[in-house]
Amino acid sequence: MTRTTITVPGLKTALGLASPGGKRGKLSILIYHRVLPTPDPLRTGDPDAGTFRWQMGLLASHFNVLSLREAAHRLREGSLPPRAACITFDDGYADNFTVALPILREFGLSSTFFIATAYLDGGRMFNDTLIEFAKAVPSGPCDLSSIGLGVHSVDTVQDRRALMSRLIGHFKYQPPEQRLPAVEKLAADFGIRLPDDLMMSSDQLRALHAAGMEIGGHTDTHPILARQTADEARHEIQLGKEKLEALLGEPMRVFAYPNGRPVKDYDGTHADIVAGCGFEAAVSTRPAAADRHSGIHELPRFTPWDETPARFGLRLLRSLVLPHGVGG
Repeated sequence: MTRTTITVPGLKTALGLASPGGKRGKLSILIYHRVLPTPDPLRTGDPDAGTFRWQMGLLASHFNVLSLREAAHRLREGSLPPRAACITFDDGYADNFTVALPILREFGLSSTFFIATAYLDGGRMFNDTLIEFAKAVPSGPCDLSSIGLGVHSVDTVQDRRALMSRLIGHFKYQPPEQRLPAVEKLAADFGIRLPDDLMMSSDQLRALHAAGMEIGGHTDTHPILARQTADEARHEIQLGKEKLEALLGEPMRVFAYPNGRPVKDYDGTHADIVAGCGFEAAVSTRPAAADRHSGIHELPRFTPWDETPARFGLRLLRSLVLPHGVGG
């Protein structure tokens, strides 16, 4: 497909004023998880290939896109280019390789992929099991009394979205060793067959890395670190790092906190652990642009969910000029 440049009149000038580079430079770090081949009514937070393509076209024409490691280094030394940005992906979905990578290469863009190593090669994260459950459960009453959630009506797409949200909220903060078997049992009790190709294979990850993309740590099983002891958290962080280094043959230098909300999902103890494990930079999900005052192991980033180039560009601009982040 021919590369399409996306421009919004006046945006590049405004972005340059808000993010001039050098010691006054700011860094916009975008979060993605999946890029879907086609739209999915239960995954409205994930762009499809068409949406992702125009988003990358806008980034390519308005921003200087860097790898996270380079951007963090230049932020720290005060040498960021104007309109600096990073593109990041969490978890390690197969469509990062099959759908996102060709589009990134189409525009000559780099990206950083944070991998939860336990789910490579046929694994499945708990939230994906619940999304697949909500997609496939038969229409009509859905009795979830066995897990304390009562009976839910499942007749419309909105009902399935509500069910999915309720289930994810119910299981999200349970310990990983309890959470994953529980959601698998739920699907089995309803006779729902689950896919085993949602996450990347080891070969796909190696090919992604060979294509010039940066790979980073995201723990092994994606626990909420704030719910773990310091030793458990250190083990998760270090194990994920070691697995990736064995797979790719080079040190892992960047990290993303699972879920990523400061205080609720991780805290300063975990930032110290991450630094102690040899990671040079780490990212949270606090929605803002980074500047020279940002902690290098707690860099903010945000999700670009807007549906038009103008609104997408406006959100990127707002993240640079508002003191408390991106906003709604």
